[in-house]
Amino acid sequence: MKRLAIEPMVTSEYNEWWSKRVNDNIPKLREEDVRSIEEYLQVVPSEIEIIKQDFKKRNLELEKKIE
Repeated sequence: MKRLAIEPMVTSEYNEWWSKRVNDNIPKLREEDVRSIEEYLQVVPSEIEIIKQDFKKRNLELEKKIE
């Protein structure tokens, strides 16, 4: 059995329109939306960790007042 493969026939105008249409759908990055890799990888502290940090800070302040 013989098979005949024919590429779809499209005009150069269609190809140009298609490439513009596809590229127009790519969202542009705004500078205020761009973050560094370090910011993406930054670990957000949990609520208990924030409470611990606050406790340590207040504890240090109280120790200074006592002295």
